[in-house]
Amino acid sequence: MGHRLPWLGSQVRPAPLANPRWVGWSEDLAATLELAPDEATLALLSGSVTPLPWTPVAQVYSGHQFGGYTPRLGDGRGLHLGERHGQELFLKGSGPTPYSRSGDGRAVLRSAIREFLASEALHHLGIATTRALAVIGSDTPVWREQQETGAITVRVSPSHLRFGHFEYFYYTRQQAQLAALIEDTLAHHFPDALAAPNPKLAWLEAVVSRTAETVADWQAFGFCHGVLNSDNMSILGETFDYGPFAFLDAFQAGHICNHSDHQGRYAFDQQPGIGLWNLNRLAVTLTPWLSEEQLKGALARYEPVLVARYLARMGARLGLDAPQEADLALIGGLLNLMEAAGADYSNTLRSFAELDPASDDTPLHRRLATQPGFDPWWRRYQARLGGVTELGPWQWARAQANPALILRTHLAQEAIAAAEQGDNAPLARLHRALCRPYDPDSDFDDLRDDAPSWSQQITLSCSS
Repeated sequence: MGHRLPWLGSQVRPAPLANPRWVGWSEDLAATLELAPDEATLALLSGSVTPLPWTPVAQVYSGHQFGGYTPRLGDGRGLHLGERHGQELFLKGSGPTPYSRSGDGRAVLRSAIREFLASEALHHLGIATTRALAVIGSDTPVWREQQETGAITVRVSPSHLRFGHFEYFYYTRQQAQLAALIEDTLAHHFPDALAAPNPKLAWLEAVVSRTAETVADWQAFGFCHGVLNSDNMSILGETFDYGPFAFLDAFQAGHICNHSDHQGRYAFDQQPGIGLWNLNRLAVTLTPWLSEEQLKGALARYEPVLVARYLARMGARLGLDAPQEADLALIGGLLNLMEAAGADYSNTLRSFAELDPASDDTPLHRRLATQPGFDPWWRRYQARLGGVTELGPWQWARAQANPALILRTHLAQEAIAAAEQGDNAPLARLHRALCRPYDPDSDFDDLRDDAPSWSQQITLSCSS
């Protein structure tokens, strides 16, 4: 089967891995795709089948990286393998392409496992993301700082289109191709916008809203992306292109998870602003068709959508009824207390599931009560709640809004270390736990603890 838009890149055959084997597998996603982890599927997804039933394509795009424009990027280590049941299958780590820029086109096992775990973790938290069907390991040697082994992450999404695709055709002045790409995007992914009086404007508004909601979810759940270049932004608003990501352990508003981000451009508290900055880059590509006033109007939707989504998420986590913008001060006060105490972000919020708002001896007190300003904050919080009449249902609702378990960097590292020694059991166990983050089995209690001190020494960079 040919690619729907063959001019979007170059036809490339994947470079088969040596001795490919399953390392990770997502059963629920596989069921929707009607795929089984058998030898035939392994051969297909590792690029070993001849001939392939699809015509794989490496796509070209550009993008703004750390604020500067790079005119030609592209799928340097990945291929759009084909489409199945409305989902695109993408091989990340399948060998060199015309866009590899002298690279080997490979992913290493550690980065493949991290993307698999992250995308599955966010999906089961209820945050928009690409999915990961599988990790395929191999004996193929790959050199980074040292020799490692090559691997493939099988990524799944209805669309892998990035802001950078549109930037590429705009800045290379290929307006006919840009128009065709937009029309195809509307037809296949934004049919509601296609029916609007101004489809391109409606499309931009939809992308703005989806992006704002996803960024708000990141902020509410303490997720740091790490490299929010415009070429790493999905037009579907999905979390995309995992690299040096991290969930917050101890809350730090300005946390930088990417060791390569020397200026802190993509620090945790900078993500909302960077999301809008990237949307402005996408909006530029629509200037042949939309006026400055129309573009500004569409972009103006970002902040109110982001704030509303953030309030809804954080309001649910704290048990606030019908949260309003005035509640941002209450939420911010809690975050300030958490940062001053060095309190774990996720587990502190999870304590609201065990909270009795009428008591002055709660799990939250045990984490924060020694901080100056906690008592006044607690009184304001109690007044805002106005009394909880049914404690059990209130606590249950908090448990459904506050995950008991998140993907911590040290947990991923432990699973990676075992897999590198040929033991995939810790990875499979961690993956099972992440599939039930709000109500994990008691067998996973050891995965719920605050991060150990040694985890702070784990270094994440763009090669992660």
